[in-house]
Amino acid sequence: MSIGSNCAGHPPSPLRLAGRGPAPRAGGGGDSSMAAAVGAMAAEEAEEVLRLFTGIGLSEAKARETMRNGALSALLRQAVLQARSALGPALDKGTGTLLYNAAARLRDPKHLGFVVGYIVRREILTDLQLSAALEYVRSHPLEPLDAADFERACGVGVCVTPEQIEEAVEAVIGEHRAELLAERYRFNMGLLMGEARSRLRWADGKTIKNEVDLQVLHLLGPKTEADLEKKPKAAKARPAPAEKQKAAVVENGEVCTETRTLLEQLRGEALKFHRPGENYKTEGYVVTPNTMALLKQHLAITGGQVRTRFPPEPNGILHIGHAKAINFNFGYAKANGGVCFLRYDDTNPEKEEEKYFTAIREMVEWLGYQPYAVTHASDYFDQLYTWALELIRRGQAYVCHQKVEEIKGHNPPPSPWRDRPVEESLLLFEDMRKGKFGEGEATLRMKLVMEDGKMDPVAYRVKFTPHHRTGDKWCIYPTYDYTHCLCDSIEHITHSLCTKEFQARRSSYFWLCNALDVYCPVQWEYGRLNLLYTVVSKRKIIRLVETGAVRDWDDPRLFTLTALRRRGFPPEAINNFCARVGVTVAQATMEPHLLEACVREVLNEQAPRAMAVLEPLKVTITNFPAPKALEVLVPNFPSDESRGFHKVPFQSTIYIEETDFREELDKGYKRLAPGQPVGLRHAGYVIAVQNVIKDASGRVIELEVTCTKSDVAEKPKAFIHWVSEPLVCEVRLYERLFLHKNPEDPSEVPGGFLSDLNPDSMRVVHNALIDSSVLSARHFDKFQFERLGYFSVDPDSKEGKMVFNRTVTLKEDPGKA
Repeated sequence: MSIGSNCAGHPPSPLRLAGRGPAPRAGGGGDSSMAAAVGAMAAEEAEEVLRLFTGIGLSEAKARETMRNGALSALLRQAVLQARSALGPALDKGTGTLLYNAAARLRDPKHLGFVVGYIVRREILTDLQLSAALEYVRSHPLEPLDAADFERACGVGVCVTPEQIEEAVEAVIGEHRAELLAERYRFNMGLLMGEARSRLRWADGKTIKNEVDLQVLHLLGPKTEADLEKKPKAAKARPAPAEKQKAAVVENGEVCTETRTLLEQLRGEALKFHRPGENYKTEGYVVTPNTMALLKQHLAITGGQVRTRFPPEPNGILHIGHAKAINFNFGYAKANGGVCFLRYDDTNPEKEEEKYFTAIREMVEWLGYQPYAVTHASDYFDQLYTWALELIRRGQAYVCHQKVEEIKGHNPPPSPWRDRPVEESLLLFEDMRKGKFGEGEATLRMKLVMEDGKMDPVAYRVKFTPHHRTGDKWCIYPTYDYTHCLCDSIEHITHSLCTKEFQARRSSYFWLCNALDVYCPVQWEYGRLNLLYTVVSKRKIIRLVETGAVRDWDDPRLFTLTALRRRGFPPEAINNFCARVGVTVAQATMEPHLLEACVREVLNEQAPRAMAVLEPLKVTITNFPAPKALEVLVPNFPSDESRGFHKVPFQSTIYIEETDFREELDKGYKRLAPGQPVGLRHAGYVIAVQNVIKDASGRVIELEVTCTKSDVAEKPKAFIHWVSEPLVCEVRLYERLFLHKNPEDPSEVPGGFLSDLNPDSMRVVHNALIDSSVLSARHFDKFQFERLGYFSVDPDSKEGKMVFNRTVTLKEDPGKA
């Protein structure tokens, strides 16, 4: 059968489907009474399971939640029935908790009965023993298990006497006696507990704690008033400039400076990751008779290296959440001596454009990462199609004619075509490939129930859209649920890292690889990174662009990566922010100012200083000390003059900020006013107002001042910035795009996110004045405009008119929520 035939053209009429559905059932109205009877039986069974689960100590809410998870419910029911057959219907809560944890964490019906047997016989009594038992079972997937070895690993039959606990605690306290006497009750007692437990692995924790408390009391006596006082906080040592941590500059996950690496920031789930080739040790991993042979082949191909992948859809621009995924995938691989693929998930040709492919790779490299290889899901379309045929032949997939609307949601009606003959599905799937079905008239579905209860996810659908890489070779395209795990298998990915919303797909991930007997990687989920005061949905950003609320995907008010680059956020700051957030299972929703703080840290070290005036006020120095302009040397980094200087002209006409002058001297005001001189930064002069010139409306338009050298003048209360012979530039000042923290939350913004736009999110200063030291700057170069903030050269800049974006202010605005 050829798989290369051209399938372009018009789809056939839906009338072709006539007669392809299942034969009508006999019985007429009898069907409704049968359905009612089946429904009543299902309800009785559900109540029985509910009683079973609440009988082991689960709350009704927890029991019902467990019942919604079909796989867990079946395992727990099996475990409880096995326990009741041995111990009777009344199970104590401790046993119930062990049974629940065994079913929830093992997820392996083959070995569940073996572990439950030890719980029932009271040979596994603690969660510590159960954890050891589950770890042993996962680490020994081959049958039969060695019972004696298992029991040694789980502490079965080990009895720790009170005398042993007393001796162990006494030995630990003896080792720390001097520190205990010095620090008394401020000493970390948890350290004593931990060391005692390491000596007596299977001892009861409460008994150890009681013994530690007793022996510490005997050594130190009762607590005194001094013991009850709060321990003073140690002053943080301020590092010398040379010792100061540098911002992370990462190349393929390798941190090239002294800052902490992403791996050092990992916590939670990431610390539990399996070693390559030990996939079977992961909770929930499904072991088949072929698993160990496939893992052996996998190790022979990879040499035991860690392999990850970053798999974006090329239908939009990457945003701040993707930055976390990029850092995690590339960083984890490199930190473990592995590699990371950039794989485009290009299975939906209707929404994919070349500009997105280009922008995605550009952003990955901008963040400092180089992919081991750039691949596409479409690279594997031939192999994926071959596997789809094999899946049908194995009775694990079928062609279905239910409409998209019918199978949406979590409780769609079962497909009446689920049990159609294999030969029929093979013929119909070939018809799909040849373009004999219209879009929506037929899909290929897999026979499985997903973790969230959804049945039979779609594997292939018909789309008469040419693909940017394969042209019109295909008119059927695979879905994420079908493609992702198989592409991971082809590329021998070891750790398939994805965000928490894909947890419901984990069961289908394992199922599909095992149904086809191919290498099965491990999917690990972590919490997404979200920011307040923004939207990152592709659909919503498109709406913002279409309505003119923003100019495009790279508008600096957005939190796409292209927008952050255009605004002037350095990639090192974004990487540092991702590292600080860390990788946890819990979703992280962060305030934008935390990201901005990382930006300030990096730009303080990277952005040279310049002087700019946004609202100019002309100042004429009537006693200027030279017949022509002087040259002033301004340090690029005032705190480290070894990093060089730039020259700034200083002549009799200068410009200062309007806000740096007041006609009336107010209490607490330290800048320029009649009778109150100020210093000019870097110039070595102090100026004093002699005359205020106003226009017809009474607005101050010019000041006449005199100047005095700083070394002979009285020290002024303040020094202000200024410019002379400046460049005229455009400056764009940005604020948050939305007024509320959660613009997508209808309870917070009933009118929808478009109604929450901040009318003052961008203010354009058309005639700002900037010193000439920035004249040779290129796009995206960054500066600190003294006293004003950090600014970046916008790509709109052209010869004769530079444009700057304010990246962040010098300090966080305390007025922002």
